[in-house]
Amino acid sequence: MATVKEKSIAERLKALYSLQQIDSKLDSIVVLKGELPMEVSDLEDEISGIQTRIKKHENAIAEVDNEILKHNTNIKEAETLIAKYEKQLDNVKNNREFDALTKEIALQKLEIQLSQKKIREANVLKETKTETLDQFTAKLAQRTKDVEAKKVELQKIIEKTDKEEAKLMKESEKARKVIEDRILTSYDKIRKTYRNGLAVVPISRGACGGCFNRIPPQMQIEIGVMKKIIACEHCGRVLIDDQALLEEEND
Repeated sequence: MATVKEKSIAERLKALYSLQQIDSKLDSIVVLKGELPMEVSDLEDEISGIQTRIKKHENAIAEVDNEILKHNTNIKEAETLIAKYEKQLDNVKNNREFDALTKEIALQKLEIQLSQKKIREANVLKETKTETLDQFTAKLAQRTKDVEAKKVELQKIIEKTDKEEAKLMKESEKARKVIEDRILTSYDKIRKTYRNGLAVVPISRGACGGCFNRIPPQMQIEIGVMKKIIACEHCGRVLIDDQALLEEEND
């Protein structure tokens, strides 16, 4: 069996064109899957962000509830003190004691008013945060539903193409083993350059099958005899004469 270096130019071109056809089939599977994997990933990132916001709002509401509880406790303590001071008023012995108790009762009533005001403000804040939380919760439910639907759709496509993709991957690996590393490096670089992933293209009606620029007649002859690997002078893709390759294969 000939080594990679021992293979003729025609054999190398044939192997390269075969690899391109295999990789193009793999590319078509990726296109079939479309942008679903990216959409799923984006939705999962969005869901994670919404969950973080929900947690923050839940913590903020809990803090408001604690604030309301603290003020309600203050009110109860103030009411207890007022009841205590009012009871003591019945037993005052002089005006100084009366004035002191009256002043304490007034201060506790102010404490109650202040706490009641703080509770009203806290309730308004809680209502606002609860509304926002409800919006985030509804959005989370919708996004969760969306991502599950996308995952089901993606799974169906994966199941449909999984075996074919695995088979083509093996064929691609096998085809690469009979091609020189320097040619593979160039091939992979060209594939990444173009959206359609075409690095090896046949001549079509005297033009490059990739960029469609005209190929000089002399160059077409050189491509047909397959004595060297020739690239399109416009796009850099490797050019082949698929008819000549077919004839070579049949000989």
